[in-house]
Amino acid sequence: MWRQVQGCDDWEGLLEPDGVHPVLRAEVARYGELVDACYKAFDLDPASRRYLNCKYGRERLLEEVGMPGAGYEITRYVYAAPDVTVPTMEPSTSGRGRWIGYVAVSTDEMTRRLGRRDVLVSFRGTVTPAEWVANLMSSLEPARLDPCDPCPDVKVESGFLSLYTSADKTCRFGGAGSCREQLLREVPRLIDTCAKGRPGEAVSVTLAGHSMGSALALLLAYDLTELGLNRGAPVTVFSFGGPRVGNAAFKARCDELGVKALRVANVHDPITKLPGIFLNEATAGVLRPWRASCYTHVGVELPLDFIRVGDLASVHDLGTYVALLKSGGDKQAAAPPDGGVLAKVMEFVGRRRAGAVPWQDAALQMGGLVQTLGLI
Repeated sequence: MWRQVQGCDDWEGLLEPDGVHPVLRAEVARYGELVDACYKAFDLDPASRRYLNCKYGRERLLEEVGMPGAGYEITRYVYAAPDVTVPTMEPSTSGRGRWIGYVAVSTDEMTRRLGRRDVLVSFRGTVTPAEWVANLMSSLEPARLDPCDPCPDVKVESGFLSLYTSADKTCRFGGAGSCREQLLREVPRLIDTCAKGRPGEAVSVTLAGHSMGSALALLLAYDLTELGLNRGAPVTVFSFGGPRVGNAAFKARCDELGVKALRVANVHDPITKLPGIFLNEATAGVLRPWRASCYTHVGVELPLDFIRVGDLASVHDLGTYVALLKSGGDKQAAAPPDGGVLAKVMEFVGRRRAGAVPWQDAALQMGGLVQTLGLI
C-alpha cells in the first residue's frame, strides 16, 4: 500500500475516523527518525573543526546516530546559507553556509520492503541565529523558480526562499551552489540512475523535514514538480511541526502539480500557526482585498495533541513528535528520555547573544507573544 502511504489519494481513510492506520503511523514515525538523525549528527561544539556542520562522513552517519539498519545510503550532504545579516555575530560566521541535511536512496533490501526505490531528502530545523532571523522574515514574495513560467502570483515567505536559493561559495564542506542548486542536481541524478539501472522499477521522492526544514522540503517539492525534474515520480512531503510557506496561489499550484504533503502538527505548537497570524486561510474569505497576501497551509493535517506543563519547548520538539507517533498516542510514553532535540538546540541558541539578550530568551519571548494572541 505504498502509494496510499505516500498520499496518492490524500490519505483518505488512513487518518480518521478510526485513528491513524498503523502502517501509515509507522512510516511517518520512520521518516521522523530519519529527520532526527540530522539533529543528532549536527556539530554544536565551537571547538570542533566541523562546528555547525555534520560530525560524520556519509557512510557512517546513520550508524553513528543509532540507525544502522535504516535502509538508506546517503549520497550527498546539503548546505544552506541564508542571505541575511546578524549584526551581533562575527562577520566570519554571519550568513555562512551550514549543513542542513542529506540526500539518500533506499538500499535493495529496503526497496523490496517498501515496494519501490525511495529517494529521500531529509532537512533539520532552525538552529543558528541567522536561520532564526530568516524565519522571522514573514513578507511574501514571488517564488519565480521557473524561468519559463515565473508565476508571479505564486508567493512564498522571503526568509525560506532566501535559505533555499542563496549560495555561500566559501562554505568549507558544501561545495558550490545554493541549497536549491545542490538538490536540483542530485535528486534528478538519482532518479535517472534508478531508471537506468533497473528499468520499470517504481521510484518515489520523499522529502521530510522539521520546522524550517519542512518549509525547505515543500519548496523543493514545488520546484521539482514545476520543472518536471521528478521525472513523473510521485513527490511526497512529510512535515513535522511545519510553518506555513506560501499564499493560496502557492497551495493551488502545489495541488495542481500533484505534490502530496502530510503535515504532522501538534495542536499546541505555535510554529505551525506561523507565519500569517492574522492573514491566513481562515481569514482569507473575510479579508478579500488581502487574499493574495494570506498565508495558506499545503496538504493534509495529521493532528497530535501533547503539552507538558513546565516544559513548553516540548510542544515543538521533533523527538516528542516521533515518540508520540510510535507510542500510538500515549502521551506518557511520548516524553523523550533526554529532554528531546529542541532542549539541546535551545541550550546552544541560548549561548549566542543578541546584544544583552540571549537568543533563547528572544525565542521564548516570541513564543510568549504567540501565546498572548491566543494561539496556544
